Amino acid sequence: MSTRHTRASGPDLACVARLLADGTRAGFCLALLDGRAWTATELARHMGVAASTATEHLNALVSGSLLVEERQGRHRYVRLADPHVAELIENLAAMAPARPTPPRSLSVAGRRRALAHARTCYDHLAGAVGVAISDALTARGLLDWDGGLRLTALGEAWLQDLDIAPTTGTRRPAVRSCLDWTERRPHLAGAVGAALCRHAFTAGWITRIGTTRAVTVTAVGRQALHDHLGLPDEVLQQQL
Repeated sequence: MSTRHTRASGPDLACVARLLADGTRAGFCLALLDGRAWTATELARHMGVAASTATEHLNALVSGSLLVEERQGRHRYVRLADPHVAELIENLAAMAPARPTPPRSLSVAGRRRALAHARTCYDHLAGAVGVAISDALTARGLLDWDGGLRLTALGEAWLQDLDIAPTTGTRRPAVRSCLDWTERRPHLAGAVGAALCRHAFTAGWITRIGTTRAVTVTAVGRQALHDHLGLPDEVLQQQL
């Protein structure tokens, strides 16, 4: 008696896997983790591919709902579709093996160190600084990991004291753990993580390094994070 293999019902996970199996498309998604909208030309330059190649890959990512496009006049911009896509990309990056290739120059090595030290992961803070903030919030009883991550009453009061107001009324959880791909430990995401990152930019605690995802903690930020979370300078300053 012959048997036939039938397709299993349910989500087509292989479709998403095929989209991210291409190195150029994966590189586009990693670049877009900065939370900003990029043009096809910018992404093509970033990955070192022809504009026509970039357009083909971006069309596939938009059709697959990993990216969305925005048009302003004749200009087309793309960004990650939502925080859930950003979470997927960051988690996959944390699982991926590190490339053994050495940096081609001192400037490349410096950029790598800057990204590992402090960066944005879509709309929240990541890297060694992001993980240190999450650890400090936990140590001070502002976050509770027992039985699932949650913001404590002390944590809610801490946010109010700093006038940090997470966005409400969405399906996004207030707090969520995001596995950091350089530290291989969790940092804080969710609505609270995003609000804390926004506040850090607005209050001048952090500033972007060029056009990359890397950020630097300013002197104002080092003092604030020391006062509010007890973080020492040696954690907040990038080691050169």
